[in-house]
Amino acid sequence: VQLVESGGGSVQAGGSLRLSCAASGYTYTGSCMAWFRQVPGKEREVVATIDSGGATSYTDSVTGRFTISQDSAKNILYLQMKGLKPEDSAMYYCAARDLLRCGPTATHFLDVPDFKYWGQGTQVTVAS
Repeated sequence: VQLVESGGGSVQAGGSLRLSCAASGYTYTGSCMAWFRQVPGKEREVVATIDSGGATSYTDSVTGRFTISQDSAKNILYLQMKGLKPEDSAMYYCAARDLLRCGPTATHFLDVPDFKYWGQGTQVTVAS
């Protein structure tokens, strides 16, 4: 399994970015994928999750601003980010579970150890 993120960059506060994660060798059916983010000196935190059945979950700080989606035909995971704030600045990682699902409250209880596959990350910087 290989996950490759792209789409990061630098934007002004209030701007938008769309992150992509191209997955190869991964089976979407009966699975769960997610976006995490991490800033230096802090733990990696889950941002959003999506189940192969379509259920999504978001951490409170991004609800209403970020949208996670997937194109299973193209094997691509997306994170549409709008209304970006300086505190959204971080390295963003794509992650996937190994044939395990996640529900609509997944961001409340899933964490780094629950995901087996990881991308290399893409940097997002939001200037005030």
